[in-house]
Amino acid sequence: MRRHARVRAKIKGTPERPRLALYKSNRYMEAQLIDDEAGKTILSGKMADGMKLAAEVAAKAKAKGVTKIVFDRGGFRYTGSVSAFAEALRKAGLEF
Repeated sequence: MRRHARVRAKIKGTPERPRLALYKSNRYMEAQLIDDEAGKTILSGKMADGMKLAAEVAAKAKAKGVTKIVFDRGGFRYTGSVSAFAEALRKAGLEF
């Protein structure tokens, strides 16, 4: 919880660069694009396979005109499924 709070204190989403918040449980991964200035979620997705979720989120983001994001890993370590998710987002065309 402290790690997540430390990350959130430094990362803010704007309308031009929304924050992509990632949550990972033992079964699913959830991702949300959030505009923190307006306090609104732009889009969200939930799936068991992180690679498919990354492709889906990237396609939806591009459809809404978002190409640059701020990646919020939610306090999870940048290894395994979190790093694979991030790399899949980069391959799909999102910049962060």
